This record gives sequence, structure tokens and C-alpha cells, in this order.
Amino acid sequence: MTASFPFSAIVGQNDMKLAMVLTAIDPGLGGVLVFGDRGTGKSTAVRALAALLPTITVVEGCPVNAAAPEDCPVWADIISEKLVERPTPVVDLPLGVTEDRVTGALDIERALTHGEKAFEPGLLARANRGYLYIDEVNLLEDHIVDLLLDVAQSGINAVEREGLSIRHPARFVLVGSGNPEEGELRPQLLDRFGLSVEVRSPVDIEERVEVIRRRDAFERDHDAFMAHWQAEDAKIRTAILNARTALAAMETTEDIVTDCARLSIALGTDGLRGELTLLRTARALAAYQGVDAITRDHLRKVAPLAMSHRLRRDPLDEAGTITRVERVVGETLG
Repeated sequence: MTASFPFSAIVGQNDMKLAMVLTAIDPGLGGVLVFGDRGTGKSTAVRALAALLPTITVVEGCPVNAAAPEDCPVWADIISEKLVERPTPVVDLPLGVTEDRVTGALDIERALTHGEKAFEPGLLARANRGYLYIDEVNLLEDHIVDLLLDVAQSGINAVEREGLSIRHPARFVLVGSGNPEEGELRPQLLDRFGLSVEVRSPVDIEERVEVIRRRDAFERDHDAFMAHWQAEDAKIRTAILNARTALAAMETTEDIVTDCARLSIALGTDGLRGELTLLRTARALAAYQGVDAITRDHLRKVAPLAMSHRLRRDPLDEAGTITRVERVVGETLG
């Protein structure tokens, strides 16, 4: 099977790539929403991210990717305590998927052949400790959206049907992509994404030419192309691992916390999720850059990612949300 296009070889779309790297450093950021034109590399970036991510340690055979034997649910009937390295799971949630396929349900085959009532895990079990990817997320059916909101809030998937009463951990980074021309996203789900990015087709001729060159090289001289760019991917992977270690020791001053609150008030965002996400994102960026403390430059860089999708509509302001955030950041932080 042909390997995915390397993450580091994607031309441009720097905000999208940065947002995905930051969620790999701190999965608690809450995921990434990528909205924009067709053919701008949204799906390519997610597939490439799967190959870029560091491996995770799991209990062999555990359906929820538990990190320790005691964390594997009883219903899984896992007797092995062997720990193995596995790629970080990146699970696709297709449009039109049924609720049973998402949450899991009664294992019909086992019930018919052995007369046993057993649970067949769904996509949420496979995505635990990894990523759940939804392409065309704005076209997702409402009842699946409601289900995802519940699980994203609690981190637990609870299944109560056909005589089954099952609970298992379901903590994942939610990545959604879509085209705004095909409909808007429900506000409740929109707020669950920690970061959002708008992508556009490149207008610079040199950038478009470089896209063509790299894609052509990927298809015509695959082995040489992959050898070069997989080495670049390895550098990013190492930087992610180093940043994860550095997060705990990252210095956060009271001035930075105050700046986060001031920005949120100036932007008129609802609730406190905006400034909390802004602070965590700035911390992840500082760790990725290898510095010891968060500065205002970090806030300026990540504010459009963390705040643009949290703004209220302003019919009197024709500027896009990112432009509004950048303007307020300039007025508030100088």
C-alpha cells in the first residue's frame, strides 16, 4: 500500500499544519476544525498526520487502547498483560454512519453462534487515545452530532441497549474538515473544537508550482521522495515529543493569564472556554519552539486559531472572523 503524502512536504497551509502539531503536543486542546475550499489539502494533512504521530504504548489486544492492564474494561476479556507499541490511532467517521457503528452494540454473530451476549466495540473505542476524523463534518447527521457532544464532554462512551450496559473511556482529538459552501456547523459542535483554521487555494504562482512539483515527485519518484521527507517528518516527531516533556515546566506569568482574559472580553466570546484554550495553545506553541515561558508573541500567533470560531456574528462588521481577531489582538496587546 502506498504511504501517505508526508506531512512536512505539504506546501503552505502553515496555520493548518501548526494547529495539528499543537494538538499532538497537547491533546487536551480539543481538536481542530479545518474549513475551506475543496482541494486545499485538508484530508491530505490528516492522513499525513497519522504517519507523523509518535507511537503509543497499549495492552496487547485491548479494544480501547488501554495503557495499562487495569485500564482495559472487564467486558473485553483480555488476559494478556503484555504492553506493545502501536501507531497513534486515527479513525475515520464516515457520513451516514449508524449510531451502533459509532458507539458499539451487541455482537450479533457471537450471540447467534454461541448464545452469548457480548459487546462489539465501535469507532469510539478504536479512537480512544487517538484521533477521530470527520470529513464534511458540517453534513453530519444531528443525532450523531448529539452523541459526539456527549462523549466529548465526558470522555466516556456509555452504551445502554439490547440488555447491555457498557462503559469505556473515549478520549480523542476531534478533527473535522468541510466546505462552508455546503452548510454551517451547529454552534454546539463548533464550540467543542479547540482550534479552527480557514484554508484557501494559494494565489502565489511559485507556491502553486511547488505543489505541482512535489506531488509529481511523490507519484513519479516515490522512494526517493519519501526518503527525503520522512527524515523531515522525523524531526517534527522529535520536536513533538520534546514539547510534550516541556509542557509541565512551562512558565506562565500572571500578565499572560490577564492578557488571555482581556482578549476574551474584548472579543465578546461566551463562557470561559476561549481563554482557557488560548492559554493552553500558547503554552503548547512555546514548548514546540523550545522556550521556557509564554510571551505575548505566542498569544498573537495562536489567538486566531483559538478564538476566531467563538465570535458572535456582527452584521455591521463585514470583516472575516480572523481579521476581527487580529484587529482586537492589535488593539489589546499592542
